[in-house]
Amino acid sequence: MKLSQFKFNLPDSLLANTPAEQRDEARLMVLHKDTGQIEHKIFKDILGYFDDKDVMILNNTKVFPARLYGNKEKTGATIEVFLLRELNKELRLWDVLVDPARKIRVGNKLYFGDDDLLVAEVVDNTTSRGRTIRFLFDGTDEEFRKNVEILGETPLPKYIKRKATAQDKERYQTIFAKHEGAVAAPTAGLHFSRELMKRLELKGVNFAEVTLHVGLGTFRPVEVEDLTKHKMDSEQFIIESAAVNTVNKALDDKRRVCAVGTTSMRAIESAVSANRRLKEANDWTSKFIFPPYDFSIANCMITNFHTPESTLLMMVSAFGGYENVMNAYNVAVKEKYRFYSYGDAMLII
Repeated sequence: MKLSQFKFNLPDSLLANTPAEQRDEARLMVLHKDTGQIEHKIFKDILGYFDDKDVMILNNTKVFPARLYGNKEKTGATIEVFLLRELNKELRLWDVLVDPARKIRVGNKLYFGDDDLLVAEVVDNTTSRGRTIRFLFDGTDEEFRKNVEILGETPLPKYIKRKATAQDKERYQTIFAKHEGAVAAPTAGLHFSRELMKRLELKGVNFAEVTLHVGLGTFRPVEVEDLTKHKMDSEQFIIESAAVNTVNKALDDKRRVCAVGTTSMRAIESAVSANRRLKEANDWTSKFIFPPYDFSIANCMITNFHTPESTLLMMVSAFGGYENVMNAYNVAVKEKYRFYSYGDAMLII
């Protein structure tokens, strides 16, 4: 398929700048992939589509406050440093993006916080905006993390043109987040409230947790018309035996297995055994899913509404059927569904 086949007109007014008042009261579009039928619901209505022994696969990655603002030595210029991933814990080496990049060269020192709570030195150029930096910090790892927590901001997507707030710290994080390492939230999971999860549990729905640390590569624009030439950035993922056993039993029993979000889907599709079952993994994946694609594990999916020409829209189209999904997106625009990270949700069954 071609990049241009994933274009659609998305008014800026439909990009969600704030979350729904209650997590589980965002709107929900239900798309039946066999018929293309569409239903309009509220997210907590999802309860009506799942039964005893069905499984939901959740991504339990935790977003860390990845956006720091520092000052360059001598000039005092303000520099945004976006922490992507830790390369070496002992040396405190990090892969980062800097803005404005033209001002930041190897050897420059950056100071963070009023009393220079953290200091970093630029040790390498990786891309036009990418740098490797080393934090010059003698304390424990726990103290270092605490300082990052103090100085860092919730890494809201760039389309949200406002400062992150205390509300964002809570709401740009799933209630089941456990393992820190993501620079963006697995947004389909943001719609789950404690009350809804308890009601699903009471109905007999099982949860299987996987971890995929979401990187910025998930949102990297596709710049080639021929999709086979697009390369995804690698993201770390972990699937443990408890999740494997829960998911495979549901598959054997022909139950509904629902991937909550594109990140859960990418993780499970990166760990498929020869007999099309889930297997344990601790690895990195650069899997890019676009139509046509034969899914092995999930037979149901929850996802947010994604932007035109994004790899996320391509994966959803592969799962729900290209014509079905593009039609559903046209309906979503007409019905003024909210798009992107803080937006509304879609259930594909």
